[in-house]
Amino acid sequence: MSDMNSMNREIKKNQLRRQIVPSSPGREEDSGEVIKKARTRGKKRRIKIFLALLFILGAGAMGLYGFLTFYQYKGYSVVWEKEMNEGSYVGYLKFGSNVLKYSKDGASYLDSQGKEVWIQSYEMKSPSASVNGNHAVIADQQGNSIYVFDKSGNTGIASTVLPIVKATVSSQGVVAAVLEDTTSNYIYFFKRDGSPLDVKIKALLGGDSGYPVDISLSPDGTQLMGAYAYLKSGTLNGRVAFHNFAEIGKSIPDRLVGGFDEPYEASFVAEVDFLSDTYSCAFADNSVSFYSTKNALSPELLRQVEVTDEIKSVFHSDKYVGLIVNHSEGENPYRLEVYKPDGSLVFSREFQYPYTYADIDGAHVILYNEDSCRVYNMSGRLKFAGTFDFPVSKIRNGRYPNTLIVTGPQHMKEIRLQIGGQYQ
Repeated sequence: MSDMNSMNREIKKNQLRRQIVPSSPGREEDSGEVIKKARTRGKKRRIKIFLALLFILGAGAMGLYGFLTFYQYKGYSVVWEKEMNEGSYVGYLKFGSNVLKYSKDGASYLDSQGKEVWIQSYEMKSPSASVNGNHAVIADQQGNSIYVFDKSGNTGIASTVLPIVKATVSSQGVVAAVLEDTTSNYIYFFKRDGSPLDVKIKALLGGDSGYPVDISLSPDGTQLMGAYAYLKSGTLNGRVAFHNFAEIGKSIPDRLVGGFDEPYEASFVAEVDFLSDTYSCAFADNSVSFYSTKNALSPELLRQVEVTDEIKSVFHSDKYVGLIVNHSEGENPYRLEVYKPDGSLVFSREFQYPYTYADIDGAHVILYNEDSCRVYNMSGRLKFAGTFDFPVSKIRNGRYPNTLIVTGPQHMKEIRLQIGGQYQ
């Protein structure tokens, strides 16, 4: 019996062994292939999910771009309001992301909520201010004092013997000032602490250099651009000149590295401005010229835009140059043109709004008068048209894309623009 039981158990074991599928090299390869395919499917699934998310984000970005480009703000609400001490108010200038207020008896630096960061007292008969990057200068025209500031306050005071015609500053705090004598004009230079630099340029109306009308310092303070007027055969002509005060300009007489007379025959160059260390522009009575100083010893005229109609206003930021001219045809009396620093046209559009002031702040052109404003984007589309119930002296972008800081002699407000509808 025991032998029979042993045989039965052995038979059952053999049957169980035949029912079990033994592992083999082929089966192992099949399992590896399954795992590989599963991984491939997972990778493809992740790619599909990523592409779907990318599509959603792209569609959202395009929708946001379309919204910001084509929709117009119709109204506004006041976020905050601050009363200003009018005093002997003269003007406001954008200083970094905040505002410099200057008057005959002092200056103050206001933050993005109208709070005074610092106050500086002085006495001037005719203050004129200029800002470049992190520094500002306030000079007493026909007076003898120049105050230099950075965002923390006054850094120095320069005193002159001759009356001041104009002063400009670099972003490093170097100051250049045109001083007037009875027979000639001089350009003097000062450090940010007000101490004089051993640099001077003399200019005569009848001389080779010409009479300085306007000056501008590059942000790094190593280049000076000047607009000059000179007489030739009894005719007043314009000139744009470049001086280099870096080490490479030492060996050049008067550090004069470039002069442009031919583009301004029988015309008057009223204003010059450095937009950056590389690009600059000159505004004449019949043209706007764009220059490059990539080669510091050989400035280049990139483009000159001839203007046949009367130029009403010129303005700029570090990225854009704008001008408004009288428009002689059609129902719109004005034409607004905006250019890049290399002279390429961004947009041109006609309008009939009775503006007084024009500014560029970020990607916005802001036109305004004492009680209203118009805001255009860099596609030339009107984004906002509004009126105010208090006198307006300065308008700039606010802390957020849909806010503006509106400042007047007595009030400063941040307003939030409200969506109205699609631009027509």
